[in-house]
Amino acid sequence: MNRLDTEHQRLFATSDETRASGRVRHMVLGVAGPADWTLLAPVWRGVQSELDLPAPAIAVNGVDAFELWFSLADPVPADTAAAFLDGLCARYLGEVAVARRRCWPSSDAGLSVEPGRVPQLMAETGRWSAFVAPDLAAVFGDDPSLDIPPGDDAQADLLSRLRTIGRAEFQIAMARLTPEPSPFLPVPSQVAPLPAHPAAPAQGGPSGHHDDPRQFLLDVMNDPSVALALRIKAAKALLS
Repeated sequence: MNRLDTEHQRLFATSDETRASGRVRHMVLGVAGPADWTLLAPVWRGVQSELDLPAPAIAVNGVDAFELWFSLADPVPADTAAAFLDGLCARYLGEVAVARRRCWPSSDAGLSVEPGRVPQLMAETGRWSAFVAPDLAAVFGDDPSLDIPPGDDAQADLLSRLRTIGRAEFQIAMARLTPEPSPFLPVPSQVAPLPAHPAAPAQGGPSGHHDDPRQFLLDVMNDPSVALALRIKAAKALLS
């Protein structure tokens, strides 16, 4: 395994067990039709300056889009990842037509197609996808591809400067992307309030005995079987 394989595995590799459980270790957000880095650049800057997340990898997909690749230290359910990307789109890409957005995972199951490995020769165009440095992304204009294969060492160097998003960082970013419910709107019936005191968990919820409310909230926040709305409430409660 060369340096590029090592860095790719560190950031984006997902085990078969993780896939089988419906969880993901990375997320991809792109803008296509036509490709335009000026639309995606505010997302790249904003996740760092406003959401306090590490910089995602920037890629040209070799066909029609610029992409941001987010790496997670701990796998999350695919629907949680999709909700995160939806939050980014709402915050930063509100004026970009939905048809131009590329999300993986997607909240629309019919559109959730995992991007292929980068770098890679793309059969559709005969050109290469690649990871690119932030100061070079704009140079590609509306042609997000390379006509020659990128060097493995150069790609490895780019990836080596990136780090994964920690569990707490991700949960805090999710809380910031999720607007507070309006006091004038009813709470959806399927979203139950968090219990005021530790109690025996229902089937499918956090397991074990909880004498520590903080530990209970942590278990709720990290349990993929718990409804996303409750997990976000737990994260916000911990922040307060």
